[in-house]
Amino acid sequence: MRYLHTMVRVADLDKALDFYCNKFGLAEMRRVENEAGRYTLVFLAAPGDTEQAETTRAPLLELTYNWDPEDYTGGRNFGHLAYQVDDINAFCKSLMDAGVTINRPPRDGHMAFVRSPDGISIEILQKGEALSPAEPWISMPNTGTW
Repeated sequence: MRYLHTMVRVADLDKALDFYCNKFGLAEMRRVENEAGRYTLVFLAAPGDTEQAETTRAPLLELTYNWDPEDYTGGRNFGHLAYQVDDINAFCKSLMDAGVTINRPPRDGHMAFVRSPDGISIEILQKGEALSPAEPWISMPNTGTW
């Protein structure tokens, strides 16, 4: 058995791709347009997984965009996606600079949470040992839910 992908439904594909690719840093690996089924699938990989994803098609995040509008609620009941980064403080700063709300700042130098435009909770974890707690994160309160 091996892990392949996690599927997340998105309401606005362009907005989702802006978040996941331009702000969060994932790379689009492939796209499937299904006219008969009226949907688009976009498969994304983390920068450290792109080489493996090119050959094995895993591990990936699958964005599913249904062409007929739907309201997706309850993103929190999905659970969360999790990504490991080399420098959680720098990564969260780049997200914040791009206009992404840091719902749970990395006050402990180890873990943070953000939400996608569709309300999907994303956990960001520091690779290796936790970084020393630093501002602005130490005094930044939680925002919303994650």
